[in-house]
Amino acid sequence: MSRATGVDVITGQGLAEALAGAEVVIDVASWHASDQGAATEFFRTSAGNLQEAGRRAGVARIVMAFIIGVDKATAGFLVAKKVHEECLLSGPVPVRLLRAAQFHEFVGQLLDWRQGDVAYVPALPSQLVACRAVAEELVDLAIAAHSPGMPVPEIAGPRREILAEAARLLGARRGVKVVGVDGSAMPDAELAADGAFLPGPHAKLAGPTFQEWLDAQL
Repeated sequence: MSRATGVDVITGQGLAEALAGAEVVIDVASWHASDQGAATEFFRTSAGNLQEAGRRAGVARIVMAFIIGVDKATAGFLVAKKVHEECLLSGPVPVRLLRAAQFHEFVGQLLDWRQGDVAYVPALPSQLVACRAVAEELVDLAIAAHSPGMPVPEIAGPRREILAEAARLLGARRGVKVVGVDGSAMPDAELAADGAFLPGPHAKLAGPTFQEWLDAQL
């Protein structure tokens, strides 16, 4: 369900009809900008509406993808995602969480957000993962038997990458110059540099690498 199919998690339009007969909801709705206040309001409203509509429809559980390390965030978009998680978990419908690393596809967004001919990308570590791998893991989590007491599952790519270096690989194919920066102007850049948003030892590591994924796009 999406706005394109007539369902809006903010206004509630079409939500009851879409959830009729549903046993599980996989929530991957997101906000299009990084402003903390606007994003927080979006996630708080969407979580409340989805929980209430899910309760009325008799939904058994909601499965949601979050970002690895979001619980450590102190500012910016990640704080909005932390509120999203808290709001979903406080509702009547049980929730299963999956925390994921940044998607391979996110690198393209970094280039799209540039101003002018040069993209300034933070040289911060990430363990980039393919969106498809995360989607498959969400489906597995949605239908898996309940395992109480287990840590929140995580999924990440097979190796650590530097965002600026990955952006240079993509930029070379798009004709975009990429300059790596220290990222100090970004919210929680110091946490990111220290590896706060990298997967833990229990994370599932799923290929392809960013280079392999990029090669497959041709």
